[in-house]
Amino acid sequence: MPSDDEATVLSRHDDGVLLLTLNRPERGNAWNAAISRAYFGLLEDAARDPAVRAIVVTGAGKAFCTGGDGEKLAEAARSGESRLTAPLPYWTPLRIGKPIIAAVNGACFGIGMQQALCCDLRFAADDAKFATAYARRGLVAEFGMSWLLPRLVGTGHAMDLLLSARLVRAPEALAMGLVNRVVPGDALLDEAMAYARSLAAQCSPRAMQAIKRQCWQDLMSDFSASYARSEAMLAEASAQEDFREGIRSWQESRPPAFPPLAAELAFIDAP
Repeated sequence: MPSDDEATVLSRHDDGVLLLTLNRPERGNAWNAAISRAYFGLLEDAARDPAVRAIVVTGAGKAFCTGGDGEKLAEAARSGESRLTAPLPYWTPLRIGKPIIAAVNGACFGIGMQQALCCDLRFAADDAKFATAYARRGLVAEFGMSWLLPRLVGTGHAMDLLLSARLVRAPEALAMGLVNRVVPGDALLDEAMAYARSLAAQCSPRAMQAIKRQCWQDLMSDFSASYARSEAMLAEASAQEDFREGIRSWQESRPPAFPPLAAELAFIDAP
């Protein structure tokens, strides 16, 4: 029998892609301590698993994640103490040295939206909807949202979404850059999984880890430092077997056979 924690997040491994499904559909996949432990634990396991090359996360039922569990939030409001503790930091997805794609299948509010922003790409169903929620609950932008959101959509859009806490539907989310792609709901998971499989089959795990590290770290760096760092990384990459295999497979018109990500590259330093 699975533990309570395991039941809150389902996992399935297929063709180099790990699918993680938040699994409290009767509560809109509302975030609680069990989801936090299970989800972050599975991400860390995936980072270390050489068979996993890309990760997709979605929600069971009609929601991605409707935010913090209402009962826990009410308890926190009564006590005056935050109950949203976690065994690992809420920016854990940024540390994982493999691409993570959020397949947002419905409501994505509060901490659910924060977790979607911590993924590297976001695909949304055409009926998905987003809201930061905090200002309408008397709260502040939590767990790095005020750092992530302006970098993804710009300061003006970020201020709008955070100050008003208004509902944003999928077409507007696409227009402002909050999501990468909007697709019909019944095709969402297929499209996200197909994209992830293409990464797993065609792209070097070592290169994807390095690119993810570059993109997040360079957000806090000036151009000259980023440029110098990329030159050093390019010299290192050019000496790796992945580069030689990438060129050979291209010249031979065949799929590349890149090795799995080395254990020492499983995690990325904080941005």
